[in-house]
Amino acid sequence: MSALTYVVHDSATMLRRNLKHAIRYPSVSLGSALLPVMMLLLFVYAFGGSIGAGIGAGIGAGTGGGPAGREAYLEYLTPGIVIMAVAAGSMATSISVCSDMTTGIINRFRTMNIARSSFMTGHVLGSVVQTMVSVVFVVAVALAVGFRPNANVLEWAAAAGLLTAVAFSLTWLSVALGLISKTVESASNKPLIIQFMPFVGSAFVPADSMSPGLRWFAEFQPFTPVIETVRGLLTGSPVGQDAWIALAWCVGIGLAGYLWSRSLFDRDAHR
Repeated sequence: MSALTYVVHDSATMLRRNLKHAIRYPSVSLGSALLPVMMLLLFVYAFGGSIGAGIGAGIGAGTGGGPAGREAYLEYLTPGIVIMAVAAGSMATSISVCSDMTTGIINRFRTMNIARSSFMTGHVLGSVVQTMVSVVFVVAVALAVGFRPNANVLEWAAAAGLLTAVAFSLTWLSVALGLISKTVESASNKPLIIQFMPFVGSAFVPADSMSPGLRWFAEFQPFTPVIETVRGLLTGSPVGQDAWIALAWCVGIGLAGYLWSRSLFDRDAHR
């Protein structure tokens, strides 16, 4: 077999290992999915009528604080919550990488005749699979409570592709965060900034409704163009240049995370 075939085979083995771990210990994966669902239900049913009434003109729905405003806010909020589910998946990656690095299993892997890159590749692919399952769960809950997107098949495919790209790029960054963590506890804390970023984007309210300083940050941070692109694809609003900006952020974050992870992993191997 060629060198590439060995790498693919070893990566598939590590992917299978990580998926089995996810099935055997589902608490972290479930937590990543349940938090966005709870946020969705809380904001829609507790605050949806009031917030939907406040920004009703901007999201094209009812002006009252009743069902019309709540339904309009559900339409606005769901894409942001979906992005939160993608961001939440990064915590599981950081924890699992740190656990492998601190419990000694990585030293055993290094004595075996396997591709060194397969360790990180297995974690990344496994995390992306788990994250997309969480996304499907969040979307299913949103549909169950009344979310009615008007996207066609191509728009659904484009949204799924973008979400996968975001998950892939954030996972590489999370691998690096797991590699620099000394304990599992610190590994669970470092990705919190990633999970917090959608809150100060356009996930819950339009950026132009924020104070000037926060508005500037919301408009230029990575998650806002991603949220706006997914929102446009699912609800039929214009996407504009947000799609290209979102893809550029995905490439930049993913490449930075990959290079950082490789550097950390190689440095640790030569200690």
